Amino acid sequence: MLWSPAYVAVGSNLNQPARQVSRALTALAELPHTRVEVASPLFGSKPFGLISQPDFVNAVAGVLTQLELKPFFDALLELERRLGKQAPPVRWGPRLIDLDLLLFAQQRIESPELTLPHPGIVQRNFVLYPLREVAPELIVPGSGRVSMLASRIESAGIWRLDDETITHDA
Repeated sequence: MLWSPAYVAVGSNLNQPARQVSRALTALAELPHTRVEVASPLFGSKPFGLISQPDFVNAVAGVLTQLELKPFFDALLELERRLGKQAPPVRWGPRLIDLDLLLFAQQRIESPELTLPHPGIVQRNFVLYPLREVAPELIVPGSGRVSMLASRIESAGIWRLDDETITHDA
């Protein structure tokens, strides 16, 4: 079977978010026929949107999977459910865990269920900065190289968490 590369953004801002993100990264490695090859450091970020809520912790994982796109995406959705995801009461509201499929083997797809590359990649520093840590030379189809995209976006509202911050429950 062939291995396909995929990149998954992970975020949380509830119930010890650094722990939630770390749990999700560990659980990604347990998906069938899937290996986590690299995970970014954790980043703190200000919430996206207008609702007042706690800061987020974000990371990106680079994985290799033998699953096809649809089964892999379904496995991510099931993993979110297992990790306790519930729909936030408002768009861009607080969340226990969020897994977003950013890229899958350079595929471009637009459907009601899934758009690839993820449409928010180029506007969101909390996605681009962790992605740059794991794959700076990666090409986002239709947009360009990750390192170039990240250099074009402001760093306001995002910071890299160090080990001390993580152990103190960022």
